[in-house]
Amino acid sequence: MKTRLLLAAIAAVMPLPAWADPQFKLLVLAMPSKYHYEYIPTARDGIEGLAKLHAFDFDWTHDPGVLERDLSGYAAVMLLNTPVEELKPAARRGFETYMNAGGNAMVVHRAAISAPGDWPWYEKLVGRTVGVHPMLQTGVVTVVDKRFPATFSLPDRWIWSDEFYTTTNPYRVRINTVLGVDESSYDPTKIWPGQVSRPMGRDHPIAWYQSYGKGRVFVTTLGHEGAMYRNPQYLSHLLGGIYWVSTGRGIAP
Repeated sequence: MKTRLLLAAIAAVMPLPAWADPQFKLLVLAMPSKYHYEYIPTARDGIEGLAKLHAFDFDWTHDPGVLERDLSGYAAVMLLNTPVEELKPAARRGFETYMNAGGNAMVVHRAAISAPGDWPWYEKLVGRTVGVHPMLQTGVVTVVDKRFPATFSLPDRWIWSDEFYTTTNPYRVRINTVLGVDESSYDPTKIWPGQVSRPMGRDHPIAWYQSYGKGRVFVTTLGHEGAMYRNPQYLSHLLGGIYWVSTGRGIAP
């Protein structure tokens, strides 16, 4: 009994172990849209699991007004399937202020879409302008940069089902491609009636990173279906992006 009391007293005055301290804090803005809303509870659970396992904090919100507040306490902001065309001018200005001050961003799937010319600053941040995309299909994702942490858990050729966005580069932004897709593994012209989708060829990036001003940006166009946020390989892909944008670490020499 005395031994237990002694141990309890020691524990009460000892500091918490260092590994319990969060390494960084992430803001996740997950706004629902017409085609992207069912993913939200699953994605939140998935990111919460990553946060617990890897000792980081995150705030989750669907309110774009959060971008109008002081974001300096966040290591990075993740726009998770957020329809950025719905962001009001004040929210856009807030996000620009955060990034221009050295903030970092992660853009996931639907959030990469911005109407051409509507917000040029954001198109440059994303690094590519998304056009139409073929229907969700199974294809072969290819690892282009094995040095980047968002690829560490993926095989060189990864069978994956998603909407493989096609993109253009009107602002001539230089990106570092992380993942591509083999267009011979699916039909890049398969699309809805009345629309036309054309293949991009051998250079078809679907995930990439770049520096933007003083900050870092990671973009992955994967992540259409809610069930994907339970997939260990996809979650590891997200974690690699979160880790890099938040800390600047992880790229292999």
